[in-house]
Amino acid sequence: MTSLIGINHMHGYQSLCQDLINLGIKATDTVMVHSSMKAIGEVEGGADTVLDSLSDTIAKQGLLLLPTHTWQEWNCQDNIFDPLSEPSCVGILTELFRQRPRVVRSYHPTHSIGALGQDAERYIYGEELSRSPCPKLGCWGRLAAVNAKILFLGASPKTNTFLHSVEEWHHIPDRLADSATLYQIRQPNGRLIDCPIHRHHSSRGDVSKHYDKMMPLFLQQGMAKQGRIGDANSYLCDAAGMAEIVGELLTQNPKLFDDHQPIAI
Repeated sequence: MTSLIGINHMHGYQSLCQDLINLGIKATDTVMVHSSMKAIGEVEGGADTVLDSLSDTIAKQGLLLLPTHTWQEWNCQDNIFDPLSEPSCVGILTELFRQRPRVVRSYHPTHSIGALGQDAERYIYGEELSRSPCPKLGCWGRLAAVNAKILFLGASPKTNTFLHSVEEWHHIPDRLADSATLYQIRQPNGRLIDCPIHRHHSSRGDVSKHYDKMMPLFLQQGMAKQGRIGDANSYLCDAAGMAEIVGELLTQNPKLFDDHQPIAI
């Protein structure tokens, strides 16, 4: 008799689609996905199958968004951002997603996103006018305005870029560099346009490493739901609800994310 010990379960397209639905994703939703391919486990067809399941569950009637960030030192040689070719630095799923047919990419030189589905072009419009990583009127701030959901598909809640945006709205000090870095964005016609960006910078280091302390409160307040997609422990969160909770806490304590002090529930 062959032992099954050590044999991993293989996930497939249908089971991943069902996992997404079971977690609460609806066909008409706008969903931003932070992802870890490794956390999902073995998938028949690999990363493309994961992207197929996300696209077919969300992008046919809704809008699927993935970060395609380029803030790493190896990105944007000579500080020139080419949306058509610059690799994403936030995971294999994001890098493959940006190259897929019909996916459009925003023009933000450090915090771009890829979009697929309803009104994708409209959603990403105007990012070249940004002067900070996550302005309220940019793609990250719009998540709250359109009542989007944010899915942490095996990714840590520390990757919650949206909370950078909420901190920007509330003008939290010591979050952005005093001086701007001049980037240029290459348009499809080859013309370069200037885009100075005040990059993330804090004397406290990377404050996002404290963002995960909010998840117990989000769950308790019904702004997040926990489940599994493949093998990945995942969270589906309400962007507007998270913004309201975090905004109230930041008003009381602008240094909320300066440390990992737990939030009282």
